[in-house]
Amino acid sequence: QVQLVEPGGGLVQAGGPLRLSCAASGRTFSVYDMGWFRQAPGKEREFVAAIKWSGRGTDYADSVKNRFTISRDNAKNTLYLQLNSLKPEDTAVYYCAADRGGAWPKRTGYAYWGQGTQVTVSS
Repeated sequence: QVQLVEPGGGLVQAGGPLRLSCAASGRTFSVYDMGWFRQAPGKEREFVAAIKWSGRGTDYADSVKNRFTISRDNAKNTLYLQLNSLKPEDTAVYYCAADRGGAWPKRTGYAYWGQGTQVTVSS
């Protein structure tokens, strides 16, 4: 299995940028499709973005398309999410997730999850 840790997160003003990272350990990172999800207070967890194991394929929720960019560095066992033009409604706990195999795009059914990191966007 793979273990996921998300350092970072934090407080940022609306319109500003932030980069999240997710460090993986354990099984070979490069075989896993990876995703980012978020959960705002009082709401269900929702899909944000995903990237194929090879990096050759990405998928985004409509709410973040053209503002967020998912990427990965398989040599560093690290997943990234660049958040630009942040809005107060982007405030949530952000989780990275990993899964292997299955159909693409993959917005559900991830097997492994990080502990989450708080992102707060002030207006």
